[in-house]
Amino acid sequence: MILMEGVSSSYRHTQKFKVSGMTCGGCVATVRKVLAGHPGVQEVAVTLVPPEAVVTTSAAIAPEDLNALLRGTHYAISATVVQQTVQPTSVSAEPTAKGLFTTYFPLLLVFVFITGLALSTSFTAGYFEGMRFMAHFMAGFFLAFSFFKLLDLQGFANSYRGYDLLAMRIPAYGYVYPFIELALGIAYLMGFDPLITNLVTIVVMGFSTIGVLRAVVNKQRIQCACLGTVFNLPMSTVTILEDLLMVAMAGAMLAMG
Repeated sequence: MILMEGVSSSYRHTQKFKVSGMTCGGCVATVRKVLAGHPGVQEVAVTLVPPEAVVTTSAAIAPEDLNALLRGTHYAISATVVQQTVQPTSVSAEPTAKGLFTTYFPLLLVFVFITGLALSTSFTAGYFEGMRFMAHFMAGFFLAFSFFKLLDLQGFANSYRGYDLLAMRIPAYGYVYPFIELALGIAYLMGFDPLITNLVTIVVMGFSTIGVLRAVVNKQRIQCACLGTVFNLPMSTVTILEDLLMVAMAGAMLAMG
């Protein structure tokens, strides 16, 4: 959650509900996505063991309202609230610079390391090679990001299913995607057929951007799965820029090649 500052004060209501009907990670992702669609929900976390949903709102929400969202599915919210806490919080329209830096520090650190590595290998014969830099940057990007996703493959697949259009329809794609990134990283590192590698990157990252853009426009408060589930990064325009950067670099390499 990005820290916010402002002149007005409100309250965050955190309620914990029992959920029945869930049997797998896909169920968890479905329930989380449905509950996140409630206009009053700010954050939602769903677990299979125990089968619970922790919902944070600006005002207390009735179990009946959440069950109305789940109507037509085999999931149900318990009519009894297991726990409810009320916590005051300050709100404003814009996050502070300190809040943004704190939230995205892991992502920034990864980019700094990858950029430094790519720069250090891009000077040959005493001059800078742009193509070499981009190839090594993208190799580092895909290798590093696939590594974090593979640390918790199932967790990533469940999170990715919450916003990626293809993973929503074909859950198995969430399990395959980290391996696609791993393969692209190896391909850029080895210099494998630049035409094929860059075209695949444009298609994969371009399509991924659509789901991210949709989630941001709809103001879905969900976890960004770009670094897997190791870091709790919120979905935002930063994620869009990250994907578009890969598309732009792949396009530039195609044009320069």
